[in-house]
Amino acid sequence: MSEQILINVTPQETRVAVIEDGAVQELHVERTSARGLVGNIYLGRVARVLPGMQSAFVEIGLSRAAFLHVADIFVERNGQTESRPIERLLNEGQPLLVQVIKDPIGSKGARLSTQIGIAGRLLVYLPQEHHIGISQRIQSETEREHLREMLQQLLPESEKGGFIIRTVAESASEKDLHNDVEYLSKLWTGIQETAKSAAAQTLLYQDLHLPLRVIRDFVGEQTERILVDSGETFDEMRKFAASYSPGVYPLVEHYLGERPLFDVFAVEEEIERALARRVELKSGGYIIFDQTEALTTVDVNTGAFVGGRTFDDTVFRTNLEAAQTIARQLRLRNLGGIILVDFIDMESLEHREAVLAELKKTLVRDRTRTTVNGFTQLGLVEMTRKRTRESLAHVLCESCPICQGRGEIKTARTVCYEILREILRTARQFDAREYRVFAAPSVIDLFLDEEAANLAYLEGQIGKRISLQVENAYNQETFDVVLG
Repeated sequence: MSEQILINVTPQETRVAVIEDGAVQELHVERTSARGLVGNIYLGRVARVLPGMQSAFVEIGLSRAAFLHVADIFVERNGQTESRPIERLLNEGQPLLVQVIKDPIGSKGARLSTQIGIAGRLLVYLPQEHHIGISQRIQSETEREHLREMLQQLLPESEKGGFIIRTVAESASEKDLHNDVEYLSKLWTGIQETAKSAAAQTLLYQDLHLPLRVIRDFVGEQTERILVDSGETFDEMRKFAASYSPGVYPLVEHYLGERPLFDVFAVEEEIERALARRVELKSGGYIIFDQTEALTTVDVNTGAFVGGRTFDDTVFRTNLEAAQTIARQLRLRNLGGIILVDFIDMESLEHREAVLAELKKTLVRDRTRTTVNGFTQLGLVEMTRKRTRESLAHVLCESCPICQGRGEIKTARTVCYEILREILRTARQFDAREYRVFAAPSVIDLFLDEEAANLAYLEGQIGKRISLQVENAYNQETFDVVLG
């Protein structure tokens, strides 16, 4: 598998596309006016403790207070983590060192933890922990033990913190690990020193911006090159790579082509498709994605595909292709939380297990942690994907001002009947000479045609004249009834 990473930079935003085997697999957008907060460390102030929810609201300098659950509060006594009620741990007004683990999503504030974790290229430093953990994706027991022993030997006796060895550290040299340990230790010492004299609601540490996170978090053995279309960002990335990740340095290339970088690799078209509700399958089937605040539902349909030898074979082939596409779309759209997949019903247990295996196999490429729980009693596949940042749709789009996010609007006929009821309601309260209706063209047209008899009947019923006026600026659901 070959991988290319494309970075498009403008003064307003930075966009990153990860391309594997010629297909866009991931899209990341960071806007100058609204950088993500995950990884940031603040000296917060406890604003409110809620014993009934075992949670607290903490002010960290944002427009909304951030949320801290008791499960995310690290308490240690005599070398053992301890569980206590939140009202015995926190007091209102108390300063508190916290780290953002989830960006504000929708109407919810940022999610916090008091357990600090600072990511490096090869390691994650956990200053409050004492153990060495290893990424589960490093499967070789020999390599795992080798890395553990090498890191333990590198750590100075004064080091009390713990580390997680990241996947990218597989086959890393002793020098690489040493550089990461030194960098992270200095970083943590600086954060502690700043915190001593800082006022509450102060940002103590901000995670790297997107182009530098690409070098730290995205680059793997399969990465062939990183193309960036900004000279300034190119220089910054090469400088960062030279001192922090020399192996990545030769991969960073400055794109100087005349056509926009994302146009050359058809990324703009992929972004449009990633915002669509319906995704077409090559076989003729299709998938529907519906994202709500609580969960995401995915519905698979055969559509025009009739290529199988039997109906069961057609269903199986469609579901297999859908499993691959769903795994890719989850990454592309950055969908997280609870996800329910409604594959087309399969009678064969063998087919069900094969589709589930295909879904799991394709999800292995996903950098974000996913858990597939299998088929429920209702025949749905239940899974979760860790959610730390807003989905692509939430970053690039907003709720429709007409339908308010419902995805539907009332028909012109429904609005006509609402207007008739409103006129009748108003006539019983006020004695006006006439009633003037302002509405969208489609509604007025219906009143002048199919609903003309109902309008005339109401005029006779209330004994008053009803006039109509088109308002081109009104959407189909908007209307006003004005007394004359």
